[in-house]
Amino acid sequence: MDRLSAIQVFAQVVESGSFAKAAEKLGLSTSAASRHVAEPETHLQTRLLNRTTRRVSLTESGQAFYERAVQLLADLE
Repeated sequence: MDRLSAIQVFAQVVESGSFAKAAEKLGLSTSAASRHVAEPETHLQTRLLNRTTRRVSLTESGQAFYERAVQLLADLE
């Protein structure tokens, strides 16, 4: 799994507010989207998202990562 894909999925999860909605938009399964988000969390050794059964919210580290991710994706586009 490449890191750019993981960043794209992470950003989509944040913008969609759920793994299921992000996965649907990206044509992935929910579990695949979850694995993509777990990759940068493992690499950075920090939790980026708080997950509950009803919603997803950013941690402080997640907010900083999201801001950088959005800028990176915009630059690449």
